[in-house]
Amino acid sequence: MFIDECVIKVQAGDGGRGCVSFRREKFEPWGGPNGGDGGKGGDVVLLGDDDTNNLIDYKYKPHWKGERGEHGMGSDCNGREGRPAILKLPLGTIAIDEDTGKVVAEVIEDGRRIVLRKGGNGGWGNTHFKTSTNRAPKRANPGQPGEGGVYRLILKSIADVGLVGFPNAGKSSLTRQITKARPRTAAYPFTTLHPQIGVIEHDDPRRSGRLLLADVPGLIEGASENRGLGHRFLRHIERCTLLMFLIDMAGVDGRDPRDDYATLLKELKLYDPALLEKPRVVVANKMDIEEAAKNLAKFKRRHKADVLEISCLTGAGLEKLKKELFKRVGKGKAKTAKASPVAAE
Repeated sequence: MFIDECVIKVQAGDGGRGCVSFRREKFEPWGGPNGGDGGKGGDVVLLGDDDTNNLIDYKYKPHWKGERGEHGMGSDCNGREGRPAILKLPLGTIAIDEDTGKVVAEVIEDGRRIVLRKGGNGGWGNTHFKTSTNRAPKRANPGQPGEGGVYRLILKSIADVGLVGFPNAGKSSLTRQITKARPRTAAYPFTTLHPQIGVIEHDDPRRSGRLLLADVPGLIEGASENRGLGHRFLRHIERCTLLMFLIDMAGVDGRDPRDDYATLLKELKLYDPALLEKPRVVVANKMDIEEAAKNLAKFKRRHKADVLEISCLTGAGLEKLKKELFKRVGKGKAKTAKASPVAAE
């Protein structure tokens, strides 16, 4: 099961209370206070984990709590800090405060730790309250309560290439052909029910590198208005460097490939106009069918776009497509780095 959105309730641990204690030792008739401090409560920590790919763990376990700090003890012994509650999240996850609706955290790096809620500080023991006029204080502070809250976790996959297209255009077949992912394929629409992430390896042994491909479930007209399946997963292409439009150029389902492409552009624009500013490549699938060549000529007359021709059935054009993806993603990343103020510094 693929879960890309859920609500969790978190509570950081309370701090331990301070201790009231006095020295009772031989030859120390005027022993003083020696109560230790309470330990700090455990934080609630978000941890980026490259080996996690969805939020299913938090769908069935929505409550997370840090450990309470240990209470202070005599002989100036401070309490142990409480263990944090560590939430391993897939890269691309954002946390939204349900009360304010604001994004409070974004997990984008493997191994990066983000403190979502802080544990309470431990209370002071009576040692801290000793003064020249109060040599035997019988006062200690309680621990502070930990912070808590309700958050909505939303996964926006981080991938280099976002694969979009109409149902039954061959997205899952293409994913199986050029990556090691194995999504289900069938001769009917909406076979893919959730995004698939695949890795494209470089064929040239002299060159190392890989690309992440996000296969988004089939979009239909009205996807931006919550129709079909694609509306739930459009957010998975927001962070992609390159968008790949896969068109059924043979029109097997009776649709016009020219209209398919125009509709896809329209739905992406309605969802987020910034998506159309991303580099994109148009791929014509099912070119092994006779009608595809005629439709391709009509497509090029209407849409002034470079089109890569492939056939997932025969494998024609797939090697060229992979090389083109590595080339265009590399250019897209270089352009982004050049435009970034951080990179310029």
